[in-house]
Amino acid sequence: MLCPPTENHIVTEPALIRVASIPATHPYVRAIADTERVKVLPDPPVPGAAAGVWWPPVTLTPQWLVSHADEFDVLHVHFGLESFSPDELREALETAHRLGRPVVYTVHDLENPQLVDQAPYRELLDVIIPSADRLVTLTATAADEIERRWHRSSEVLAHPTLLDDAPVIVRSGDATVRVGIHLRDLRPNIDAERAVRTAVDAAGQLAEAGRAVDFEILLNERTRDDEAAARVVAAAADHPSVHVRRTPRLSDADIAAWIGGLDLFVLPYLHGTHSGWVELCHDLGVPVAGTEVGHIGWQHPDDFFVIELDDARTLAEAVSRASDAPPRPPMDTRRSERLAERQAVRTAHARLYAEACARVTEGARA
Repeated sequence: MLCPPTENHIVTEPALIRVASIPATHPYVRAIADTERVKVLPDPPVPGAAAGVWWPPVTLTPQWLVSHADEFDVLHVHFGLESFSPDELREALETAHRLGRPVVYTVHDLENPQLVDQAPYRELLDVIIPSADRLVTLTATAADEIERRWHRSSEVLAHPTLLDDAPVIVRSGDATVRVGIHLRDLRPNIDAERAVRTAVDAAGQLAEAGRAVDFEILLNERTRDDEAAARVVAAAADHPSVHVRRTPRLSDADIAAWIGGLDLFVLPYLHGTHSGWVELCHDLGVPVAGTEVGHIGWQHPDDFFVIELDDARTLAEAVSRASDAPPRPPMDTRRSERLAERQAVRTAHARLYAEACARVTEGARA
């Protein structure tokens, strides 16, 4: 069976489209799956890895695809390309096509945030973007870049909310503007030290202007570079309104609670394409100040202030603009809009899978 029939003749209900998603256990993948029309297969265990680890993705190997061909209808790739060489990736995609399974690729990242040298990742994009049956991306500007570089069209589907429960927002009522930066584990695309120095300079400028501000910088207790972490902590000591708090890796709920109490969130990225942090801030009604990187600023342009980390004035201006902005719509209104958008994105993905399956079936018949 190339794809599920449009109707189950035993129970007269539509059959679920079975999706082998890479990965499956990811909040974004859960958010886009319409469970009434789509069944996402679980991530297979990774030999030698702890439970719950999906990488390197076993699903994207010829062996798994062949041995489980009767269990899925569509192969949908999101992340994990960097686990393979271009030849390995090409072989997996050719295997899926030989089995009559369409390949959908969501172009989250035109630059990989986990890597410094982007050349190997671009080689992987040169394999999967031309060969995928359908392409999805998150912003119209990213779709324009894909069209320009690979002459392929993409369906633009907004990044849906990942929040299942209505957030509880607790904000201070005083005049201090609260600004947050999360440096996480100092992954390669975060310009951590420069971000802290810029925050220190911006705090000084804001203090001179008589505006009370508090920069809270979160940093994981375990980082990729202990020496860089020490420099980050030391740099923050240059102004009393800038401080670093080392924490264990926070839960999603803890991160949402922290961001919800801010007036501005700062993304000091060196490179990237889209950001789930921007989506969370939008859910919580918190504007974002970020570097002009990739297509992040086009996810929610009305809530995004462009800054330059070599010019502290841009960050100080973003803080002032966030503080002086008019009151935002009630959170209930935003929540309703985001949930409606998520359902629309789920419906669009189910339709896309059905269309991809239908095209493969028609090709096989021809």
